[in-house]
Amino acid sequence: MPTTEPRDLSPTLQLACELIRRPSVTPDDLGCQTLMIERLEALGFRVERLPFGDVENFWATRGHHGPLLAFAGHTDVVPSGPHTRWDFPPFEPRLDDDGMLRGRGAADMKGSLAAMVTAVERFVAAHPDYHGKIAFLITSDEEGPAVDGTRAVVEHLREAHERLDYCIVGEPSSTARLGDVIKNGRRGSLGGVLHIRGVQGHVAYPHLARNPIHLAMPALDALVREHWDDGNAFFPATSFQVSNIRSGTGATNVIPGEVEVVFNFRFSTEVTHDQLKARTAAILDAHGLEYQLDWTLNGEPFLTAEGELVEAAIGGVEAVTGQRPELSTSGGTSDGRFIATLGSQVVELGPLNATIHQVNECVRAADLDTLSRIYEAILERLFVDGSARP
Repeated sequence: MPTTEPRDLSPTLQLACELIRRPSVTPDDLGCQTLMIERLEALGFRVERLPFGDVENFWATRGHHGPLLAFAGHTDVVPSGPHTRWDFPPFEPRLDDDGMLRGRGAADMKGSLAAMVTAVERFVAAHPDYHGKIAFLITSDEEGPAVDGTRAVVEHLREAHERLDYCIVGEPSSTARLGDVIKNGRRGSLGGVLHIRGVQGHVAYPHLARNPIHLAMPALDALVREHWDDGNAFFPATSFQVSNIRSGTGATNVIPGEVEVVFNFRFSTEVTHDQLKARTAAILDAHGLEYQLDWTLNGEPFLTAEGELVEAAIGGVEAVTGQRPELSTSGGTSDGRFIATLGSQVVELGPLNATIHQVNECVRAADLDTLSRIYEAILERLFVDGSARP
């Protein structure tokens, strides 16, 4: 059985446990950011708290000249679900005898936040006069609507003409071992809600009605079969998926008057969201449907194919772990989609993602110390070894 964490933990694990203890379910922060801010201000960071709506955010910077690297992440976590399904209280961090740190947010992503802070603490102590700027962009709204969090902070930075050259997002990117995967991009996400109208009637008299479910099927089949693109070297082909279909009155003898279809595109850089909208409308129009279609652009695709940050991240992982990571754009969306709109080079690098959002979420404790060393190695490559552009 898990035991409460011992007192002789590393600084990274101590901070991770302090963060996990706060049940900061979206959009609540519950003091997590204050913990981080106190550590950063002690290093000379200038901190700007940026609350928007019910969401706590902050932007902290240290340094005055040279390229800027931001560590980005979120203090909010998803709900734990029924505590009775956990082997221990989800917001009481535990360290198993087998070296696993358990608790909600251990992997996603309070462990990464702790690793970022301690990496910067060691780096600044060793290189107080480094050439560059280090920043933190932290939100409590990544797991929720993601409207008043990183998206809003990015717009604030854009209006302030703040330059952001590089960004490391601490999302759990690893799969089989720490550092085996670096996410250097993500697919775009475009959602649609389609309402197809028919004529309601009695199932015994179909000639007096128009069944919208029947009308929808050929058009949906065409959308599913459509070849949207071939993808490219970094992205798979664009995917169209229906996630929900709703219709009917609840009665078995009534032809419904409308059907609602919810769908989503995950799309590559080979096609734009406007092109997807136009091609979807053309297919629906070709089937002669009476419909209404509402779109939601959740995020544009972004890609950092090459550059100083990718080189530094690969080099940092390889130097610390002895193994070369793979670049990948798989998975869902992240706050990197907002940061990339500033023209920044963006990568995601964090612990294993095997238990994120699950009951008994956990991360190997030693991995967090290793992750902290990786972050420090990236800083050294960018700001000490001279690989970053002036």
